[in-house]
Amino acid sequence: MLYKFQCKNSADVMMLSDLTQLIFNAIERPLENKGVFLVEQLEPAIKKLEAAIARDLELRKALTSEDLKNNSENNSLKADRLGQRAFPFIQLLKAALAHEEMVIWGV
Repeated sequence: MLYKFQCKNSADVMMLSDLTQLIFNAIERPLENKGVFLVEQLEPAIKKLEAAIARDLELRKALTSEDLKNNSENNSLKADRLGQRAFPFIQLLKAALAHEEMVIWGV
C-alpha cells in the first residue's frame, strides 16, 4: 500500500507501507489507512522518530564490516538506514510544525 502525507506548505511525501509501519512503530502510533497529526502531536512524533534514528545509527556503528559481509540481514539493514529513508517524512513534520499545520494522509 502507498501512503501519501500532506500539509499545506510542504511537498507531499509518499511512502510504501513497510517504511510507514516502521516509522509509526518508532513514534508509537497505530498506523491507519486515514489519519491526521494535529499540531500538538508533531513535536513528540519528531522527537520519537529522531530517537529511533539515533538508535538505528548506534546499532550500525556496533556492527563490524565482517558482520555485514557475513549476514545478508545486516546488509539489508545497512542499505535501509532509517534516517535516510525517513528524511522526507521528518522534514514534512518539521515544516508542518514550523507553520503550525496538521499533517493528513489517506484522504
